[in-house]
Amino acid sequence: METLWAPWRMAYLEIEKPAGCIFCEKPGSADDRKELLLYRGTEAFILMNLFPYNNGHLMVAPYRHTADLAGLRASEQAEVIALAGFCTRLLNEAFHPDGYNLGLNLGRTAGAGVADHLHMHVVPRWNGDTNFMPIIAETKVLPDSLFASYDKLAAAGERIGWPSTR
Repeated sequence: METLWAPWRMAYLEIEKPAGCIFCEKPGSADDRKELLLYRGTEAFILMNLFPYNNGHLMVAPYRHTADLAGLRASEQAEVIALAGFCTRLLNEAFHPDGYNLGLNLGRTAGAGVADHLHMHVVPRWNGDTNFMPIIAETKVLPDSLFASYDKLAAAGERIGWPSTR
């Protein structure tokens, strides 16, 4: 059995969590760039991860506060999946990754940091993006800042055209 070590994630695990739900609060802000919110759809939105596994780590969440995947309306499910698909196009345009991990962590035991509001992770992957640095030096090398990545993704969205779900 192989082990995937992610010691840099301890920073996320050890920070004091906000009192409210980030997936409910961030869309209420007027400053999308500050909140790392890239796109607002009709029933779901795209948000950058503040503690990314890789540059361009995105999340897609419904606006409605729910942890129940089976309880999503069909239109919410469709938009979450459509936006996840769009995220791969967006990331291809901005960063040219070699592959992706997409997933939902449903419940704290399954690894959900925010267990009461489901969200899908879209993590771009590159050949060799897991190397000795996280294991030996407990350091994750991200070649770009969050806001520089935000700007590249926003520009890529303008080039390829944002989805028409708005």
